[in-house]
Amino acid sequence: MSLTDYPAPETSTPSIRLLSVVVPVYNEEEGIEELHRRLSAVMETIPMCWEIVYVNDGSRDRSVEILHQLREKDDRVAVVDLSRNFGKEIAMTAGLDLARGDAVVVIDADLQDPPELIPEFVKHWTEGYDVIYAKRVKREGETLVKRTTAHLFYRLIRKMSEVNIPEDTGDYRLLSRRAVDSLKRLRERHRFMKGLFAWIGYHQKEVPYTRDARYAGQTKWNYWRLWNFALEGITSFTSVPLKLATYIGFVIALGAFLYAAKVIYDTLVYGNPVAGYPSLLVVILFLGGVQLITLGFIGEYLARMFDESKGRPLYLIKNYIPSGYGDADSKQ
Repeated sequence: MSLTDYPAPETSTPSIRLLSVVVPVYNEEEGIEELHRRLSAVMETIPMCWEIVYVNDGSRDRSVEILHQLREKDDRVAVVDLSRNFGKEIAMTAGLDLARGDAVVVIDADLQDPPELIPEFVKHWTEGYDVIYAKRVKREGETLVKRTTAHLFYRLIRKMSEVNIPEDTGDYRLLSRRAVDSLKRLRERHRFMKGLFAWIGYHQKEVPYTRDARYAGQTKWNYWRLWNFALEGITSFTSVPLKLATYIGFVIALGAFLYAAKVIYDTLVYGNPVAGYPSLLVVILFLGGVQLITLGFIGEYLARMFDESKGRPLYLIKNYIPSGYGDADSKQ
């Protein structure tokens, strides 16, 4: 059963007071103002108080300067300036920690995810859903390689993980207050947010959409970072690689036992001719490679245990300017 198969609870409409939008920002100076213009236009159509929480994740361009300018013009803007670049998953966590809304929307700053979907998110939230996520049915402006690898990754991790992670789904979604509070209890350092969103459960609903091309600038996700991100997701939500190493070891041990039996039989029946070195070298290299791969699997998990044992905070904040919500009942 998928997450979308669970029916919404038959409860009354949630108490609607404040809607927060969390936007992680890293070197997005070329598109922030357009993002804010479109976001504000959409939020004005929703009969709620609202705030936009921009989280500057150690940008090296003018992003934080532009965010402060937006805050001066509109007190519904909150600016969180992290002490350095902690990564998108951590920046998103910081925004969720500080968002004060009864519901919280998470959206990227590159405008590939259209803000115009937010009213539909809110509609489903008022129907009783806790998590409303946007599912990509088409990805504009991306290479064939990226589309193919993303397609394969989501299906691979869905098969391997015990958590039912939706396919073709990014971070763009709305979370109810109880969903946000549940996420705030999960403080692991190696964070695969798409998995955490699914792990908390509750009543979830998908909204299909076409993902647009990036509005401006260059993507921060090269193939090396995407590979590490995929590795993060796999090691965070499944122990299959460790089990796979065990199975491979068992199969190789069985093969070695059968081969040893064959050597003994040939020696007893045909004598003991000198074996060739090429076959011996191939066997040694093969077994050595399998052992190194297995040690790599174990090392990835041990490294994550080591990082978690340090107990360091997930992030540090250099500066935080909250929104004006609550001051003279804010603006609508």
